[in-house]
Amino acid sequence: MNRLVLDAQVVERRATRYTPAGLPAVDLSLLHESQLMENGQNRKVTLELRAVGIGEVAKRLDKLAVGTHATFSGFLSAARNGKGSILHVTDFDIQTEQN
Repeated sequence: MNRLVLDAQVVERRATRYTPAGLPAVDLSLLHESQLMENGQNRKVTLELRAVGIGEVAKRLDKLAVGTHATFSGFLSAARNGKGSILHVTDFDIQTEQN
């Protein structure tokens, strides 16, 4: 199974582009910061992840302001250039309060 749910902040949102099939697509950079337990120790986790939304979700993502905190869900795939991973956002919920 390939499913990711991530609480993150939008740190970059590019203008809507269109796929060769004519679907809207929005590219984002997401920043996640948290503290987790690993092997009985607190660990601070910080990561920036590239993300894309295609189709109907792109229309919703296009309305997000930089700085918005949300819970993003989707799946991971290899980036087009083969370097790194990209989150394909299939849904998201805006967080009304920061955790």
